[in-house]
Formats: sequence, structure tokens, C-alpha cells
Amino acid sequence: MEGVGAEGASAASPVAQWGNDVWRMYQYYLDKSTPHTVYRWIGTFVVMAIYCLRVYYVQGFYIIAYGLGIYILNLLIGFLSPLVDPEIDPSDGPLLPTKGSDEFKPFIRRLPEFKFWYSFTKAFVIAFVMTFFSMFDVPVFWPILLCYWIVLFVLTMRRQIAHMIKYKYIPFNVGKQKYGGKKSSASSSGSRGD
Repeated sequence: MEGVGAEGASAASPVAQWGNDVWRMYQYYLDKSTPHTVYRWIGTFVVMAIYCLRVYYVQGFYIIAYGLGIYILNLLIGFLSPLVDPEIDPSDGPLLPTKGSDEFKPFIRRLPEFKFWYSFTKAFVIAFVMTFFSMFDVPVFWPILLCYWIVLFVLTMRRQIAHMIKYKYIPFNVGKQKYGGKKSSASSSGSRGD
């Protein structure tokens, strides 16, 4: 009896080892891609274009596109929201500055950019794979879904922008004041040589 269990474990071991090696390689390249934000997003937009072309070409899978749109909207809300929502828990955690004399505290997102990108890309890849299975091609009148999604997007963004205005935070670096740090050591060492 023990021999049968030992053979099963040894037969599964190479498969498990291979799966572990593939996962490590995947994680290695994912980690290496972290600082390359622009290239990651370019790749994501290529994946997104391929998905859109697939849906346009087969003229179907609109319910998957609608579900994908709702998921992307949910990710966007997490990306634009602060980690600690001042409306829910104003006394706990770092507060956003309200006056010019307040201490500067950087905007910390509830969903960091890398996780936003990763989930965004993964959602499009999964939706693309789903377009190859006819059971997901539910016949719907797509203009109604599109109109409903646009209304949902506008209402959600209006609420999010009102929240940003009320608590005075900007989730992007555009228009924020930049502070210059110390001069670089190369320029200061060059002035000593004069």
C-alpha cells in the first residue's frame, strides 16, 4: 500500500516542480517589469486593442465586454481613492492636508498603480480567452448595455470627483508643486575644483 502512495507522490513531484519553476519565472519577469511603467501600459493597450478587434471581428461577446467594463470601472475607483478614506474614518491614519501650514502628506492610493495595471491587463487577457468559448456569447442588445455603462461611468465619476473636491486631494502628480532637493554631488564636487 505504501508503494502505491510513494509512486503517486514521485510522479506528481516533477509536475509540481515544473509548475513551481514556471510560476517563479513568471514572477521574476513580473518583478523586472515593475519600474518600466510606460512599456507595461503600452503592452496593456496592445492587449486591449487585440481584445477589441476580436470582439468586433466576431460581432459578439458583448456581455463579457460589459462585465469587463464594470470591473475596469471598479479598478479605476480604487486607483483614484485614497488608502484611508477621510469620509469613513477621519481620525485613523494619515490625514490629507487642509491648509497651507499643514504638513505635506503624499497621496497614497487604495489600489497602487502596479496592482491596477496587473488587474487591468489580467482582466483583458481573461476576457480575450473567454471569447473563444461560445457558451459566453449570450445574445444581448449591445446598445442598451453601452448606454447603461456610460450612465454608470458618468454617475460614478461625478461622485468620485465630488469626493476629491470635498476632501481636497488630487490623485495625480499633474499640477502639484515640485520641491527641489539638495544639489547633486557631481555639481558640488565640480565647484570645489575651481
